[in-house]
Formats: sequence, structure tokens, C-alpha cells
Amino acid sequence: MELIQNTPDLSAYLAADEVIDHDHPLVRETAARLARQAEDSYAYARLAFEFVRDTIPHSADSGDPRVTWRASDVLEQGTGICYAKSHALAALLRAEDIPTALCYQRLAHDDGSGHAVHGLVAVRFNGAWHRQDPRGNKPGVDAQFSLDGERLAWVPDPESNEVDYPVLYAEPHPAVLSVLKAAPDRPYLWKTLPTEL
Repeated sequence: MELIQNTPDLSAYLAADEVIDHDHPLVRETAARLARQAEDSYAYARLAFEFVRDTIPHSADSGDPRVTWRASDVLEQGTGICYAKSHALAALLRAEDIPTALCYQRLAHDDGSGHAVHGLVAVRFNGAWHRQDPRGNKPGVDAQFSLDGERLAWVPDPESNEVDYPVLYAEPHPAVLSVLKAAPDRPYLWKTLPTEL
């Protein structure tokens, strides 16, 4: 699949905004701490990915009812669903001048009761985009940082009407951001997740 930037301006994938607030002191402090452990930008990207994947539980896995959407809030509260964790990873990567996009998949629910949009990121290295999924591993899910072939949490099954959306967004998709902002808690959010983009 060819990944398509929604804007040709690469600087848009380094920008800070209300959601990917990499100008926030907590994001900066976390990025600086991780950067001290990394010998280069590749190592930093892997460390940032593993930090978000492994130290910020996916709220559905942990049973946390809180809904986070701003990167700094995800880091402060230590919780989030796939979108929020992607926002946090994007902020950490952009804080160290690594172009990072938000991207999405349409996946079937485990119980077969429909579909939901799943969020992940893409990082740009060596003139190409590489998708990464910081969702968090669990039995049956083994996402790894990789610049040599994708190691995502899930591979969409077209026969189940699952989709890899090829567009790389510089900002969160409005359908995603609106449901995150409107949800008072995760159970409510679960009922309002977008089913497609």
C-alpha cells in the first residue's frame, strides 16, 4: 500500500497543536529523558515507541475509565486508547524533529459486532514513511517498532471489510478528535467510536 500525505508540506508533520502539544513541558521533559538514552534518532524513535507502548496502558486493557486525547494529558495520566497513545507518541517524536503522521485502520470488533477505526502513527526515515502501532501488546498482539517491514498489532482482513487507510494526517482526523473530546468516560466512548473514515 502506498501511503499518501494529506499535505505535501513535510513541516506540518513536525508541528505542535492543541492535541500533539510537544511544546508542553511534560512532553519536552519526557522527550529529553528518552533522548539521553539514545545514540541517534533511530534509537530515539524506538525508545519513544516502546515507552508509549509499554508504560502507558491501553485503557481498555487496564479497565481505566478516563478518556485522554491531548498528548501531555496521556503522559500525565498514564492512560489512553489507541488514538491517545498515538498522539503521545507523535508528540514525543516531533519533539525530537522526527516527522510523524497519524494514520488509521478500520478493524472488526473481536465479537463480530461491527467495526471501529483504529489509530496508529507513521514515522519518516530515509525518505519513506513507516507505520508503527503503539497500542500496547497483549495476548495475540505483538506490535514492534520496525523500519524494515511492518510489525503492527493487526493486519486488516478485506473479507471482513477491514481497511488500511492510506492517508497520513498531520493532525488527528476530525471524526476521531470529536468523539474523544465528547466522551465523559471510556464506556461512553466505546459506543461512539467512528466505524469508518
